Amino acid sequence: MLEIRYKPAFLRSFKKLPVGLQQEIAERIALFRDNPKNPTLRTHNLKGELKGRWSFSVNYYIRIVFRFEGKHSVVLLAVGDHDVYR
Repeated sequence: MLEIRYKPAFLRSFKKLPVGLQQEIAERIALFRDNPKNPTLRTHNLKGELKGRWSFSVNYYIRIVFRFEGKHSVVLLAVGDHDVYR
C-alpha cells in the first residue's frame, strides 16, 4: 500500500470542489493507494514541462497530478480539469 502525502496547493483546490466530487476523488485516491496501476485510473507519466510527474483520472474531466517520492510513497500535487497540466 502506498503512503500518500498532499501538497497544500492540492488541498486548496480540493476544498473548492463540490462535496460530491470530493467524495469521488477520495474514492479514487483509495483505489490508487491500493493499486496505482489499476486500469480504471488510467495512470500515465507526463511529458514536456511536467516530465517526472504522473497523472491519474478521477473521471472523464478531473485529473490528479502526483510525483513518486520513493517506491512506496507519492505526493499529490494538483487536482482539476485538464488545466491542471498547465
